[in-house]
Amino acid sequence: MTSNPRSLSGLLPFLKPYRWPLVLAGVFLLLAAGATLAFPWVLKQLIDQGLSQASSAQDLALHFAELFGVAAALAVFSAARYYMVSWLGERITTDVRNAVYSHVLHQSPAFFETTQSGEVLSRLTNDTTLVQTVVGSSLSMGLRNLVMGVGAVAMLVWTNPMLMLQVMAVLVLVVLPSVFLGRRVRRLSRASQDRVADASALASEVLNAIPVVQSYTAEGREARRFTDSTAQALMTALRRIRARAFLVAFIIMASSAVLLWGLYMGTLSVRAGTSTAGELGQTVVYVIMLASAFALLGEVYGDMLRAAGATERLMELLHSRSALTSPAQPVAAPWPAGGSTITLDALNFHYPSRRERLAIDHLSGTIQAGQTVAVVGPSGAGKTTLLDLLMRFQSPQSGRLLIDGVSVDEMALEDLRQHIALVPQAPVIFSGTVIDNIRYGRPEASLQEVQAAARAAYAEEFIQDLPQGYDTDLGDRGVRLSGGQRQRIAIARAMLKNAPLLLLDEATSALDAQSEHMVQAALDQAMSGRTTLVIAHRLATVQRADVIWVLDRGRLVEQGTHAQLLARGGLYASLAALQFTAAASA
Repeated sequence: MTSNPRSLSGLLPFLKPYRWPLVLAGVFLLLAAGATLAFPWVLKQLIDQGLSQASSAQDLALHFAELFGVAAALAVFSAARYYMVSWLGERITTDVRNAVYSHVLHQSPAFFETTQSGEVLSRLTNDTTLVQTVVGSSLSMGLRNLVMGVGAVAMLVWTNPMLMLQVMAVLVLVVLPSVFLGRRVRRLSRASQDRVADASALASEVLNAIPVVQSYTAEGREARRFTDSTAQALMTALRRIRARAFLVAFIIMASSAVLLWGLYMGTLSVRAGTSTAGELGQTVVYVIMLASAFALLGEVYGDMLRAAGATERLMELLHSRSALTSPAQPVAAPWPAGGSTITLDALNFHYPSRRERLAIDHLSGTIQAGQTVAVVGPSGAGKTTLLDLLMRFQSPQSGRLLIDGVSVDEMALEDLRQHIALVPQAPVIFSGTVIDNIRYGRPEASLQEVQAAARAAYAEEFIQDLPQGYDTDLGDRGVRLSGGQRQRIAIARAMLKNAPLLLLDEATSALDAQSEHMVQAALDQAMSGRTTLVIAHRLATVQRADVIWVLDRGRLVEQGTHAQLLARGGLYASLAALQFTAAASA
C-alpha cells in the first residue's frame, strides 16, 4: 500500500463509539478558534476608538476588559479542547492496541512463521504511539488551525478584499511545492518505521535466547548485528528528518513572505489614507494568523503522514485473516466421559515452505476411546505435526481427522481445544505466580484443586520450598525454576484442566531419573479414563502404552505393543536397540 493521509480512515471504526465526545471536542475547538478570531476585531476597536482623543478613560478600560474577556474565553475553551482530545487520544489508542493484540492472538502458526514477534511488539508500541500523537494532539491542532486559517481568510476578504486576492495568489505558489515535498516525507516515514521494527524484532529474538547467546560467547557479535540494524534505521530516519526539515523551512519562509507582503501593502494603505491604524493592526494580526496556521498545518501534515504509515501497519495486522477459523455452523462433538475415539483417514499434509515434501503422508489409523498410543520415530518423522493437526494448529491438504465421528474441521476451534490438554516438550511458564501458571487452563479452579494437581504431578515438594510457596513469582519465562520443575508445573496445568484428550510431547524429557519415575506414575494416573497420545523416545514411557505407532517420513510403518514390535525386528526394534546401547554406555 502507498502511505497517504487517507490511510487514517482505518481508525474510523475506533472513533464511532466516541461520537459524542468527538462532537463535544469539535464544539470546544470551534469556540476556541472563534475566540482567537475575535481578538483582532476587538483590538481594532481598541486602537481606533479607545486611543482616540474623544475616548474617555472609562471607554479605554472597557475596551481592555473586552480584550481580557476574549482572552479568558480562549483560555477556557482551549483547556476544554485539550482535555477532550487528549482523553480521546488515550481511549482510541488503547482500543486500537487491544484490538490488534487480541486479533494477533487468534492467528494460526503460519502467521508467526512469517511475522516476527518483535515486529508485532514494535507495531503495538511505536506505531500506536504515533497514532496517539495524531489523534490526541496533532489532528486537533490541525483542525483548529484550519478553522483559524479559513476564518482569517474570510475576515481578510471582508475587511480588505484586494489584499486578500494578492495573498491567495502567493499561497497557491506555496502549496504546490509543499505537496511534492510532503510525498517524499511520507515515503521516508514508512521506511523509517519499518527499519525500527526490524531492529526491535532482532532485539526480541536475541533477548529471548540470552543463555544460548552467552554460552556461545556471541554477545559482541549480536551487539554488532543490532548496531548494524539500528544504523540502517538511523540512516533512514536522518533522510526523513532532512526532508521534513527542508519542508518546514520552506513553509516558514513562504509564510513569512505572505506576512511581510500583507504588512507592506497595509502600511502603504495607511500612508495613503485609505485605511486606519486599527484596520492595519487587524489586517496584520489576521495575516499572522493565516501564516502561522498555514505553517503549523505543514507540521501537522508531517505528523499525519507518519501516523498514516503507522496506521497502515496496524491495519495490516488487524485485517490479516487466519487460515484456520471456526466454521459458520460448527458441529458439537459428544466428548464422552471415558475418552474419545480418534480416526485418521488418509491424511496428507505439507508445510507451506516445504511443498515438495509431505510431513504427513497418507496416514490412516484409529485410536480407541480411553486408549494410550505412543508415537515414536526418527527426527522429522511427523510426530509433532500429528499433534498440531489434532489441535488444528495446522490443517491437512487432504484426508480427514475425526473425533467421535466429527471432523475437526467442522468443530469450533474453542470447543476442540478446550477438550484437549497439551504438555509440550519445551514447557511454557508465564510471568506470574505458581498458582497462576497451574490455573492457566482452568482460571476458575479453587486453591485446593490447584494443590491436588501439583501433588499429582509431584510438584508440591519443590513448590513448598519456594519463598512464598504457591504465591511465588516465577519471573520471566520461569527463569527461577529448573527444567524439570518447569516441566512438572506444565504437567500439573494439564492435569488440572482434566480434558478428555491428553497430548504429551516428550513430557518427561527434561526430568532426571528420579523425577521421571515420580512424574511417570502421575502421568499413568492422568492417562486413565481418557484418550492419550504420547510422543516419546524413552522406552520407559513407551512400554506403558496400549499401542505403539512407529512413524517414518510421515507414514505409519509399524504398530503394535512393545513386545510385538521388538519381535518384528523392524524400525522400532532398531530404535530400541540404539537406546539400550546408549543406556548401557552411559
